Amino acid sequence: MSQRKDHLDSRAVSLLLACFVFWGFQQVLVKVTIPEIAPVFQAGIRFAGATVLLLLWCRSRGISLWDRDGSLAAGLLAGALFATEFACLFVGLQYSTASRLTVFLYTSPLWVALLLPWIVRTERLNRTQWVGLTLAFAAIVFTLREGFSAPGQPMQWLGDLLGLLAGMFWGLTTVVIRSSKLTRVSPEKLLFYQVAISAVALPAMSLGLGEPWNWHWSTFASGSILLQVSVGAFVSYLVWMWILGNYPATKVSVFAFLTPVFALMFGALWLGEPVTPALLSALTLVAVGIVLVNRSARKP
Repeated sequence: MSQRKDHLDSRAVSLLLACFVFWGFQQVLVKVTIPEIAPVFQAGIRFAGATVLLLLWCRSRGISLWDRDGSLAAGLLAGALFATEFACLFVGLQYSTASRLTVFLYTSPLWVALLLPWIVRTERLNRTQWVGLTLAFAAIVFTLREGFSAPGQPMQWLGDLLGLLAGMFWGLTTVVIRSSKLTRVSPEKLLFYQVAISAVALPAMSLGLGEPWNWHWSTFASGSILLQVSVGAFVSYLVWMWILGNYPATKVSVFAFLTPVFALMFGALWLGEPVTPALLSALTLVAVGIVLVNRSARKP
């Protein structure tokens, strides 16, 4: 296993950027597919497909997923949190715009920064990094306030809150990973815990919510699911798990604030979603937070 690094190098930055561009696009793709495939059911399909791809990948590369390494309890917890995150995220897309919801989803670094340093001492943030996180979170609160008075969208506040909950569950998943034996398992096994549990839990949640299970998909919906399964829930998450296992979680998570920028861009271009002054101000403060956290991270 490669040695864990204490900063983000050029390879990590390039891989993160590719992931976050796709994830920003993916939020819009999911929202466009919801009228044809119910949200939580859609999430269950993507993770069921990703589980199959991951099993085939591991078999072809001789990677064992079944060794007894003491990670089962933490893996089950991480998987449950991961599934809950996506249930909140996909349901929230019914009520809020993809760009707004993505901004709230990426509050996950706040939860990581608040909880992880108390468990893993090497993840502590300095004063400048805390200022960066505070600026980013202030932007989130400001944007959340706007959702309670959105004209013509009386339930936008619910979508915003579900996005905020999704961000919390993502942050808690990261904390579980970084503070347990999951840091010593392969990226493939780490991802397997999450997609496999989601493949079981999300269809059950979908049934509990009374969602219709439509199996007659258009060409667009089929292509959307194929892209979500192969790139969204398999390749990009495998890369993410590898990065999370080899680089500081707090710095990786804060860098992910770039994704809302891409979601805003794709949402405006594809869906004509409004780009409000409040949302632009929030993204600006988030960008400042990213700079502060990562610039101080490079100093000894």
